[in-house]
Amino acid sequence: MRKPVILDVNPDAEGLAWEAEFLGRLEAHVLTCQGPEARGGCPLLDGRSCGKVEAADGILFQLDLDKEPHRTILAQYASTVDVPIRVIVRPGQSEQYADLLATVEVRETYPGPAALDGFEAEVESQIE
Repeated sequence: MRKPVILDVNPDAEGLAWEAEFLGRLEAHVLTCQGPEARGGCPLLDGRSCGKVEAADGILFQLDLDKEPHRTILAQYASTVDVPIRVIVRPGQSEQYADLLATVEVRETYPGPAALDGFEAEVESQIE
């Protein structure tokens, strides 16, 4: 069985590096993205495809849903890919954005080692 490809979308460079390193130790292949504010922006916001999204077997989404471009990106993920998507939200956002979050897994806590391990296992179990 091949190891999963996980797209980790996190604007925090240090958190992103730690998560990628941890998931790599689990033998997952990790693609990273810091969101639309990072250099180069987000191709999805320009109507283009994203190779990282297309390659992903699972997506860990940690952008701020209070920002409209971030909601747009999540809506595109949810409507175009059929992979597990775990969204990390701030308290209150799960209710405020309930319609947007209806088809994804939602967590209100930063993903520590156990959560990352569990997500990697979930993604791996769904690939051939």
